[in-house]
Amino acid sequence: MSSFKEAVNESMLRLAEDERTVFVGQSVRYDGAAIFDSLNGVPMEKRLEMPVAEDFQMGYCIGLALTGKIPVCIYPRMDFMLLCLNQLVNHLDKLPGFGWNPKIIIRTTVGARAPLDAGPQHTQNHTEAFRLMLKNIPVVEVKNSVQVLIAYAEAMKRDGPTVIVENPA
Repeated sequence: MSSFKEAVNESMLRLAEDERTVFVGQSVRYDGAAIFDSLNGVPMEKRLEMPVAEDFQMGYCIGLALTGKIPVCIYPRMDFMLLCLNQLVNHLDKLPGFGWNPKIIIRTTVGARAPLDAGPQHTQNHTEAFRLMLKNIPVVEVKNSVQVLIAYAEAMKRDGPTVIVENPA
């Protein structure tokens, strides 16, 4: 059985095998957050570093998906996703009603409180709130390595977007 971190990295490597995937977010090309190490082995040409502009990032990923790419839209902390809710809730979630269902894998993490507490603005879990707001996008919380491997494999098979919340607590 692999560790949680190994399962995440294995899942990212599997996603990277598809020529349509592109990994978009903060700390995807340049180290600066723990998320960087989870992409070990993912080719740099498949990674697109974003500025701290969460709403723009989600909108950009929607555009990529509408052109046939499969963005893996990465937010290092779930807390930061609050800034992309306009694009996520008001646009991506509503597109199936207009006949579009772009595939985006949205990846985020709930920050750890131990061994070092990252603070209240980096450790909140908004999974249930997201589930209440999103009518057409599943929100999957994973807490162990088996769930990680299953969630990312299912997200890749699924038509349309999926939000995966990594919470190894």
